Amino acid sequence: MAAHDEYNEINLHGKFAVAAIDFHEARIFALEGDNTGRPERVVAEDKDGFLRKLHTKTNNVEGDYHTPGDEYWKSIAIVLQRANAVVLLGHGNGKANASHQFIAYVEKHYSDLGAKILGDLRLDIDDLTDPQVLRIGQTFFDVAPKRNMP
Repeated sequence: MAAHDEYNEINLHGKFAVAAIDFHEARIFALEGDNTGRPERVVAEDKDGFLRKLHTKTNNVEGDYHTPGDEYWKSIAIVLQRANAVVLLGHGNGKANASHQFIAYVEKHYSDLGAKILGDLRLDIDDLTDPQVLRIGQTFFDVAPKRNMP
C-alpha cells in the first residue's frame, strides 16, 4: 500500500490541481484557496528496494525495470478525484514516464478522473521545487496570483 501524508491533506474539492508524478512520489497541489503551496504527498511503498534510483552503465545484467503497484496509482487517483480539473507533470517517455502509466491506470479504473485530466506535461520534475510545480500548474490553468503593482 502507498504511504499517504495524512497530516498534510489538502482540500481539492472544486479546485484545479497539479500533480508531479514519478515512481517514488506524487506531489499534489491545490491551485486555489487557503492551502495553495502546501503539497499533499503520496509515496510508493518500496519494501524490496526496487524503486530506488540506480546509476548504471551499459551491459547491466540486472537492469530490471520495476514500477510501483496498483495501490500507489489508486492512492493518487483517490486524492485527485476531489479536484475539478488536473494537470500532470511527468518526465520520460513510455515505460519511463510515471504520469503516462498513471493515466493508463486511470483510464482503466477511474474513467471519471480521466475526464478531469486536461494536460500531461513532460518536464524534468526531479529538479523542480514545490513552488515551481505550483507555478506551472497556476500558469496552465491561468490562475496565477495577481501581482500588486504600485
